[in-house]
Amino acid sequence: MLPTDVLRAEHRVIQQVLGCLERMAQKAQSEETLDIQSAKSAIDFFRTFADRCHHGKEEAHLFPAMEAKGFPRDGGPTGVMLYEHEQGRSHIREMDAAVDAVATGDSAALRRFIRHALAYIELLRAHIDKEDHCLFPMADQAFGESDQQQLREVFERVEREEIGEDVHQRYVALANELADRFGVERVTASAGSGGGCHSCGH
Repeated sequence: MLPTDVLRAEHRVIQQVLGCLERMAQKAQSEETLDIQSAKSAIDFFRTFADRCHHGKEEAHLFPAMEAKGFPRDGGPTGVMLYEHEQGRSHIREMDAAVDAVATGDSAALRRFIRHALAYIELLRAHIDKEDHCLFPMADQAFGESDQQQLREVFERVEREEIGEDVHQRYVALANELADRFGVERVTASAGSGGGCHSCGH
């Protein structure tokens, strides 16, 4: 398995929870109420699994390895991905603040939650598409076998020593609980396939 296959598999889990967040936002729009606990669970998932675990591997290891192979950060593909990671974090912060305000009865906060949830969904779906079909194939082509092996070992060490051995599976279980709650199909965490190169800044 290539290191990018690990990241593609994580994308499938992230997409599953994006589907749950979309159902949550749609329900909030139609019923003018928010499932506070589910919203907090989704935010926790995105902060820990999507950002700390998944984006953490990319930012600390994949992107620097690509830059070492000559891919520029400024105006290049990794710079675009980093910028979008920061945009996503901003939306998560806004959603989190809105959920706390909704819990106190602030109706304007409900609209803020919906707005940032939908913006986050749109951002991350496009971001994942760029990585799956553009960035990751670039990396696969640039890395030799020793590069791939080194990156695989680093990813395993990150999961074991920095994230925690049981954390990954705990958040996959949370993703499945949310999917069952919101009627979203569970996805199998299999590697994605390459495709046409959409614009990702290179």
